[in-house]
Amino acid sequence: MKKILRWAFALAVVGTLLSAGWLTWYALTPIPLAASPLDVHVEPGSSLRAAARRIDAAGARLSPGQFTLLGRLLGKASDIKAGSYEVETGITPWRLLEKLTRGDVTLAEIQFIEGWTFRQMRAALDAHPAVRHDTAGLTEREIMRLIDADQNQAEGWFFPDTYLFGKGASDVDILRRAHRMMHNILLEEWQRRDPDLPYASPYEALIMASIVEKETGIAADRALVASVFVNRLRRGMLLQTDPSVIYGLGDKFDGNLRKQDLLRDGPYNTYTRPGLPPSPIAMPGLASLRAALHPARTDYLYFVSRGDGSSHFSRDMDEHNRAVNKYQKRKSN
Repeated sequence: MKKILRWAFALAVVGTLLSAGWLTWYALTPIPLAASPLDVHVEPGSSLRAAARRIDAAGARLSPGQFTLLGRLLGKASDIKAGSYEVETGITPWRLLEKLTRGDVTLAEIQFIEGWTFRQMRAALDAHPAVRHDTAGLTEREIMRLIDADQNQAEGWFFPDTYLFGKGASDVDILRRAHRMMHNILLEEWQRRDPDLPYASPYEALIMASIVEKETGIAADRALVASVFVNRLRRGMLLQTDPSVIYGLGDKFDGNLRKQDLLRDGPYNTYTRPGLPPSPIAMPGLASLRAALHPARTDYLYFVSRGDGSSHFSRDMDEHNRAVNKYQKRKSN
């Protein structure tokens, strides 16, 4: 009887050693791949076995059963993270399991540019191959409700920046992040604003910032441009900003702003209607937000483009007309 027990114990020890040896060999042997890299998407709620099957079907000779056993023996079978993963030559089951449980997903990026409209943002999202397009066919109001925004109108409410995301992420999540960032930054900057500005709310400051964004790309001119429009608001003068009129024209704008466009009344025509337009006309960046909330202290009421991206600023109409003749004549010649 003792002899049988000794043999049984010996066999158990040998079995344990063989199992440990197999586990070590399997865990540390590179996985053969049909191509490198392989892009694999693990759906939310997937089990380790389901993830292994998807990876195997993508071209990795993984053996889902063995990989699942490895995960269970290591106590990581329930720690799988959803997302898109890149599987490259040389990766072992051990490293793959670590990647899946850490959530080491493949990241993509999208850039929203200062001065873009919401329509341009949506076009960029729709064209991005790594984005899941959950907002397709939705109205602007439906999208704002979907991202838990308090506003019905989307224009201007998204912060221009570069956003990293896991491949296959929803456009809803990306829009929600960009909206939350603009909301938070606007409120922070509003708290630091100069006193006695002619804005009744942070939203009016956002509208002004969008105008500044579209009127100049020159850093040194932003606060000066803002000062012109602030001075005009304080005096009850029309803002007379072309970008607002162009925004109001929408698809009708063919690249040439005509005198009849400036005379035709509409909510965004700041040549016919006093005050700010009813909404932002683009996404302002941080520099334009700060210019709107900290305009230069000037008595300028006019500005005209010099033709090189910068502007000439004037205090009265006579000076402005001379500048227009000078720079527009040079431009026409």
